[in-house]
Amino acid sequence: MRTLENFEEALSHDGPAEAPAYLNRGVAHRYSAIYRFDGELLRNVLLCDKLEQVRPDFLLAVPFKHSFCQFVLRDQAFRTEDSRQDPRLEGHPYQGVVISYHSVPLVAGNGNLWGTLSHFDMHGHPLPDEEFRLMGQAARVFGRHLRLLEP
Repeated sequence: MRTLENFEEALSHDGPAEAPAYLNRGVAHRYSAIYRFDGELLRNVLLCDKLEQVRPDFLLAVPFKHSFCQFVLRDQAFRTEDSRQDPRLEGHPYQGVVISYHSVPLVAGNGNLWGTLSHFDMHGHPLPDEEFRLMGQAARVFGRHLRLLEP
């Protein structure tokens, strides 16, 4: 059974890279990722790809102003099953490119916003509420481990 306790156990046993991998096993989305805010960019720190392919260059760093993560910062979470049909994204450069996007903030131990934890795909996928809740809970737990991801 997928629980916060199982997430914490996997994180303790296998380290930070297991965080997106554990969460990805419970969703249809191809990607689960952790992005870190870095000035005007978002930098990919960890990526789980269901297809286990080399990380595409376009996922390495994304301009903050062009990211869906800007909405996570603004609204404290963001969910869209189909960006092509989402009026909140009208005119956004990634509307219709990243189709499904669900994300929550990552907050460091000092209380500062550090980045985001996201599930996304170039195809539309719903995210069950229980998986979104687990992702939010996992982000709070993972916040205590962010120092391990600092450059």
